[in-house]
Amino acid sequence: MAKNSMPDLIGSSLERAVDCFRNGGIVAFPTETYYGLAVDPDSCSAISELYKIKNREAGKPLLLLIAEREQLNDLVERIPPEFIPLMDKFWPGPLTLVFPAKKEVCRQLTGETGTIGVRISSHPLANALAKKIGKPITATSANISGLQPPTKPSEVLRMFGTHLNYIIDGGETPGGLCSTVLGVRQGRCIVLRPGQIDLSGELRE
Repeated sequence: MAKNSMPDLIGSSLERAVDCFRNGGIVAFPTETYYGLAVDPDSCSAISELYKIKNREAGKPLLLLIAEREQLNDLVERIPPEFIPLMDKFWPGPLTLVFPAKKEVCRQLTGETGTIGVRISSHPLANALAKKIGKPITATSANISGLQPPTKPSEVLRMFGTHLNYIIDGGETPGGLCSTVLGVRQGRCIVLRPGQIDLSGELRE
């Protein structure tokens, strides 16, 4: 997809963001932590471009945002019962749950792990974008790998410039810790990445 000129990259149009996304572009958007990057998870070329501009190590999986739980049906083989109360309590919010992925899910997304990390964002613009698109979107942080994720559209622009197709201006995001990432091993919930949500009081030994 053709890139835009620098002055045209930042704006508030969800319609334009959706159009860029559906045409294989890369869209930056605010979340409840940092800005993220959305591409179509069904587009191998868009995913490859995302890895390229982030200088992201091949084999590192990408997390996805969904607008509603029903969209899990297109992504996961099953929902571990241990996740149900956590989804009830912390979705929408900064809790990423790692599910067994359906074999149809792009292997670039799973990093060949056979699993896929998913969450529902509590940020109104992130959620509105996912709803308007009507399918899962990638939600990797809008940073070059190893650098601090940005909290402002201007920081996203400085980092990526015209490698992006559009940046949704949601003002400054809170930053802080990223989403907590949780998986299940042998019937037990395991924190794979500590984050904003402290699950120490939720998980059974």
